[in-house]
Amino acid sequence: MADVLAARWRLSPFRRAPRALAADGHVGDWPVTLLKPQTYMNLTGEAIEPLLAHPDFDAGHHLLLLVDDAALPLGTFRLRARGSSGGHHGLESVEQVLGSRGYARLRIGIGPVPADVEDLADFVLAPFTRAEAATLGDLLPAMAEAVECWVAEGIQPAMNRFNKKTGGPARDVENDDQTA
Repeated sequence: MADVLAARWRLSPFRRAPRALAADGHVGDWPVTLLKPQTYMNLTGEAIEPLLAHPDFDAGHHLLLLVDDAALPLGTFRLRARGSSGGHHGLESVEQVLGSRGYARLRIGIGPVPADVEDLADFVLAPFTRAEAATLGDLLPAMAEAVECWVAEGIQPAMNRFNKKTGGPARDVENDDQTA
C-alpha cells in the first residue's frame, strides 16, 4: 500500500531512515511521510520511534498505521481512531513506544482464518493466492481515498465516509473497537 500511495502522490523515492524506508512529499497542502518499517513486524514501534523526536509530532493527529487484520474478511478495511492491539504484535510494539493507544489505524482484512490453521503466524505470513491478491488489489483505490481523506480531514470524517457496513449507512462511531 505504501508503494501505491507514494506513486499516487508522486512522493520522493523511498530512502533509508532509522529502521524504515521513508518517502516524503505533499498531499494537497499537507506534508506527508510514508514509512515502510524494515524491522520484524513485532518491532514496528522501533520504526516510528524517531518521530517522537519531532516537537510538533502528535500521534493522535499525525500517525496512521496500516495493518493486516485476520479478524476482518478479505476485501474489507476499517478505520479506527484508537483502540487495543487486538493481539496484533506490531500494534502492541507501537503502543509500547507511544505509551498510548491513541493513534489512527487502517485495518486491512485478510480473514477469515481457516479452521484447520493451528498457528496464526503461519496464516498471516503465507503468500496470497492469485484470487486473494486480486481482491486486495481491487481494494487499493478505496483505501487510498480513505487515507487521503484522513490526511485532509482527519480520522472522524474518514471513518464516517469509509467505514460502511454492507447494506447500511456509514458508521459514525469513533471508538468502537476498544476491546477488539
